[in-house]
Amino acid sequence: MTVCIEQPLPDSHVVENKNHCHTEELVLDGGFVVPNNVASGGFDAPEINAFGHTFRDYDVESERQKQVEEFYRMNHIHQSYDFVKKMREEYKKLDKLEMSIWECCELLNEVVDESDPDLDEPQIEHLLQTAEAIRKDYPNEDWLHLTALIHDLGKVLLLPRFGELPQWAVVGDTHPLGCAFDESIVHHKYFKENPDINNPAYQTKNGIYEEGCGLENVMISWGHDDYMYLVAKENGSTLPQAGLFIIRYHSFYPLHRAGAYKHLMNEEDVENLKWLHIFNKYDLYSKSKVRVDVEKVKPYYQSLIKKYFPEKLRW
Repeated sequence: MTVCIEQPLPDSHVVENKNHCHTEELVLDGGFVVPNNVASGGFDAPEINAFGHTFRDYDVESERQKQVEEFYRMNHIHQSYDFVKKMREEYKKLDKLEMSIWECCELLNEVVDESDPDLDEPQIEHLLQTAEAIRKDYPNEDWLHLTALIHDLGKVLLLPRFGELPQWAVVGDTHPLGCAFDESIVHHKYFKENPDINNPAYQTKNGIYEEGCGLENVMISWGHDDYMYLVAKENGSTLPQAGLFIIRYHSFYPLHRAGAYKHLMNEEDVENLKWLHIFNKYDLYSKSKVRVDVEKVKPYYQSLIKKYFPEKLRW
C-alpha cells in the first residue's frame, strides 16, 4: 500500500532496484519503506480542509481563524514552565476514574477542538479517519493503527470529570519550556506576555537543557499529548516506543514540521521521529466531513486494544 509524500522526508532517498531503475519509493534510515501511492490507490491526501482552505492556514480571514488565533494567544500567555510542572505532577496521579480505551473513545463525542483550523467535527471522527487511513496504507503495522485511534484521547481533559481544563491547556501545537521560543511556533508574537520571558535562563537556544539531552528530559507545553502518554505508560501499555513517541509529540509541530529543537534530541528520538513523520501526514490530511462506520470497524480496534492495553485503565 502507499503513502503520498508532498516533500521528501529528512534523510530519505530514492530506492533503486537491481537493474538500477527507480522504484518510486522512499526509504527512511532504519529501513522504513514509504511507497508512492499514486500507482496503487492508497490514501490520497486532499488539497483543502473541511472549510475549503489549505491545511494549517493560520492567516486566512474567517471566523474560525479568529477563534483559533485567540486560542493561541491564551495558550502562549499561560503555558509557562511552572504551569506545566504543576500539571504533570497533578495528572500523573491518574486518580480521576477507571475506564477502558473504547469507553474513552466514546467520551470524545463530547469534544470539539477549538485550536484546529481544519475541522470542527467531534474528535472520535478524527480518530477513526486517521486510523483507517493508516490501516489502508500500512496493513501490517497494527500498533500504528491503534496509535492513530488513541493519539488524541487526552482531550478528555476538557470534560468536567477530568478537571474541565481550558482549551489552551489541552489542545493546540506544543513547544518546549525552559528555553527560547522558536520563531516557527504559530502566533509566536503572543509569547511576549508569557511570564517565562522574564527569566534570563530560559532565553537561550539550549536554555536549562544540554544539547542532545533527549526530549524525555525537556518540559513540553501541557496538553492532551503528554497526558495520554502518561496514561499509556503508567498503565503498562505494550505499544512500541515509536507509538508512545507519536502519542507524546504528535502536536510538536515546531519539531516535526519546521525542524526546530532538533539539537535537544538523542539518538532514540531521531529514530522515533521517522515514524512520527509518517503518522503526521494521516493525522493532518485525513480530516474531512466523510464519516466512518463506527460499528463496522469497532471489533477490529477492540481486538488491538486488548492486545496492547489492560481491560481497564487509570485516568
